[in-house]
Amino acid sequence: MVAIAYSVAFEGVEARLVEVQCAVSAGLPGFSIVGLPDKAVSEARERVRAAFGSLSIAMPNRRLTVNLSPADLPKEGSHFDLPIALAVLAALEIVPVEEVGRCLALGELALDGRLVAVTGALPAAMAAAEEDRALICPHSCGPEAAWIESVPVLAANSLRDVINHLTDRAPLSRAQPGTVLDGPAGGCISEVKGQERAKRALEIAAAGRHHLLMVGPPGAGKSMLAARIPGLMPPLSPREALETSMIHSLAGTLSEGGISRSAPFQEPHHTASTAAIVGGGRGAKPGQISLAHNGVLFLDELPEFPRQVLDTLRQPIETGEVMVARANAHIRYPCRFLLVAAANPCRCGFLAEPARACSRAPVCGSDYLAKISGPLMDRFDLRLEVPGVDFRDLDLPSGGETSAQVKTRVAAARQVQADRYRDHGAHRVNADVSGALLEQVAAPDDAGRALIHKAADRLGLTARGYHRILRSARTIADLEGADKVHSHHLAEAISYRLPFVAGG
Repeated sequence: MVAIAYSVAFEGVEARLVEVQCAVSAGLPGFSIVGLPDKAVSEARERVRAAFGSLSIAMPNRRLTVNLSPADLPKEGSHFDLPIALAVLAALEIVPVEEVGRCLALGELALDGRLVAVTGALPAAMAAAEEDRALICPHSCGPEAAWIESVPVLAANSLRDVINHLTDRAPLSRAQPGTVLDGPAGGCISEVKGQERAKRALEIAAAGRHHLLMVGPPGAGKSMLAARIPGLMPPLSPREALETSMIHSLAGTLSEGGISRSAPFQEPHHTASTAAIVGGGRGAKPGQISLAHNGVLFLDELPEFPRQVLDTLRQPIETGEVMVARANAHIRYPCRFLLVAAANPCRCGFLAEPARACSRAPVCGSDYLAKISGPLMDRFDLRLEVPGVDFRDLDLPSGGETSAQVKTRVAAARQVQADRYRDHGAHRVNADVSGALLEQVAAPDDAGRALIHKAADRLGLTARGYHRILRSARTIADLEGADKVHSHHLAEAISYRLPFVAGG
């Protein structure tokens, strides 16, 4: 007899359906798993055997063969424990074959039969919805998977609970979605004293998702400013929240099944490896750029990152996705993020203060920022110098606009962009626009055209730099509520593309 259970194998954020086939046949007693299983899947034999023993279920004195189909698709992860166990139970006629076939299952088995949480419950629920099946998963994964409301999510504490449900002894109740979580508390922008130009740049960056580079001496407040950007961004749309949460589900970072409507904020250390930043490693897991999807990726001390790591960001910045290529798989992850970077003007950080600068000034400044390649530097729409704050200003009371006030303007500008690009596919914000569409929506008036042509000659702008100025100017116009890009919008956008004094 052959019994079939169903599970999924993950390829990036996509969950592919896997048939878990179990055959009981005559021959020497044994239990084998075939179909390109990795080490964790192969070890499921012992976990299933021990879990059966804890339930007083005897393994048959016959040969058990479990095949994971399609057999040429690599199977990774301990979440295959539960579907393997269900396929064996159905083959032994302990649970109805028909009931097992109506479900999609995932979960790791403890030796005493408990179900242990696994990653990927949310993409698995999406796959179950497409296949019109119920989802059986560990109890702690239920709130996460239940966000897909069209799928009956049955969350169990143990294999015994699953057996009782399938045999109609004690049906499992449907799991409820987790809570909507608040985003990271980054503080209010009014707490930042001084730095009015930098605050304006943050608003423009948040409104159009324009990449931002801040260069300034230590203690100028660059990290403090960056931490406040998520507080300026509007809540994620349901579609964006689902996209982001599916990536975090695969990474195992969703807390108690809660989904956040706030923009994610990732800040890896400069010692992070290429695999940690762009994705890869064991199982080709998503990297920091994918975890920052629809949010902010903050790279502090940008020149301290290895140049190889920084240059891997160039393609994802342009395409909004990253392909993690391995010998046996090509995994694609989305990564539309706002890149915010901070750097000192030189290694000692005091290039602008002759009394404190090192003996190599000003050459040390140009050498230090030269660690950032020209193609990557060209991808920053906004580049500004952040001066140090006088200690006397720190005694002044906090003032200026709050994050809530700025967020209102940003949300209004984002809505204008959403309406403008509603019929243009993946375009959602001004930073996504290129080609003929950019020339259409950001066409400047005559004075503005003359100004940007003059700036292009003097600054030696590349075609990319020219277009990025147009995008920034379009966002500045949106924040002002202007239908057309005028010369003063372009003048402000150009001011954020001027070369650094340090020679960057």
